[in-house]
Amino acid sequence: MANPLLVGKTYCIKTFGCQMNLHDSERVSGLLDSCGCNEVSSFEEADIAVFMTCCVRENADQRLYGQASALVSMQAPPSGKRVVAIGGCIAQRDGARLKEQVPACDVVFGTSALESLPDLLSQAFDADGRAIFSDTDEDPSSFSTDLPSHRAQRFHAWVPIMYGCNNFCTYCIVPYVRGRERGRVFESIVDECSRLVGDGVREICLLGQNVNSYGRDLYGAPRFADLIRAVGETGIERLRFTSSNPKDLNDDVIAAMAETPCVMPHLHLAVQSGSSRILKAMNRSYTREQYLGLVDRLKTAMPDLALTTDIIVGFPGETEEDFLETLSLVEEAQFAGAFTFIYSKRPGTPAAKIVDTTPAEVIQDRFDRLAHLVEDMSWKANQIDLGKRVEVLVESVSKRDSSVMVGHSEKNQTVHFPLPDKISQDDLIGKIATIEVDRARTWYLSGSLVGDPR
Repeated sequence: MANPLLVGKTYCIKTFGCQMNLHDSERVSGLLDSCGCNEVSSFEEADIAVFMTCCVRENADQRLYGQASALVSMQAPPSGKRVVAIGGCIAQRDGARLKEQVPACDVVFGTSALESLPDLLSQAFDADGRAIFSDTDEDPSSFSTDLPSHRAQRFHAWVPIMYGCNNFCTYCIVPYVRGRERGRVFESIVDECSRLVGDGVREICLLGQNVNSYGRDLYGAPRFADLIRAVGETGIERLRFTSSNPKDLNDDVIAAMAETPCVMPHLHLAVQSGSSRILKAMNRSYTREQYLGLVDRLKTAMPDLALTTDIIVGFPGETEEDFLETLSLVEEAQFAGAFTFIYSKRPGTPAAKIVDTTPAEVIQDRFDRLAHLVEDMSWKANQIDLGKRVEVLVESVSKRDSSVMVGHSEKNQTVHFPLPDKISQDDLIGKIATIEVDRARTWYLSGSLVGDPR
């Protein structure tokens, strides 16, 4: 419903962090649209500047502080007043303290307070220099999926199936800012996916901090395998999901993935370390051997599966021997790609209390060695598709070259191809195109369009 104080106001959203934050940003955008606001492409034009934040790593905090502080010296919008709102995990963690760190901040709303944003903004436009804070107490009966959504792409949708996490990995802040696991009702998820298919969505990504444990709180046991099969029957063409914890990825889920045609042959399965000793210190609840056994079962069931992962370097107490075990696991698992990170201490987590004397230059050297290995393996993984034809969901025009289209393959590889003559960009975006690959680089494939996109 349009809000009189917000009608005609312009807004811009900057999102940091994970896919759950991207989904929350789409809900915030939908809320503001329903209040009569209009989206613009830059903070310079915006009456409302929204930051959706992540606190998993320290650099996300610093990026927020820097970008939000820059708004102080930015020219005011035509309306004369710009309201700065900070949401997401940093807002949930810091609450009222954010005003001290970010003087430009006018509104703070936590991960469970999206619905309160219009009222908070209205108060801020009326206020004279004071910050407005949300009540961030979690309402177990509400989900952000109940709010209107403004999807970034008409052909792709994020569908949260659960919120929060019960794992309490010793380095991770997520359970403290997203809360404990809360699953959505099975039928409501399937119904939402059916509606999205009816709206023309071609690819759905199911979201959760640990999707494999979906249903445990509602039904007494995980039902993620059942959910995969049920969503597969909605008619969706492409189905993905994230994030998966290895400890809960059982054989029933693997079978459901292999048996459901729309499930894409790509899985992101964070390992974090190749050392069982470090995994225990991280409270990851599996060993190196168990992870590699899981990889074997996955690739036996789905020989074409592209497996990607997350790896942390420099967890407190990591030795050179531990690190070498990580390198060897990467080689054994044959990852198609990996996100690699240097350990970032998060206040409030158990690992933050561990004293570590490993020199920073040693950790950086290990990180560089891992990065080189991951690059080599990513390059090798992409060579498998050189000369082949891959199915690509076309998503956008290249930011560097308007004559080049960009999309993702079934294995989630970035794919570039030139815009053919007599075909417009709009005719391709959202279509599935067959691309014959003639170049395979470390981070992308490129080739040419074959036949008509569908």
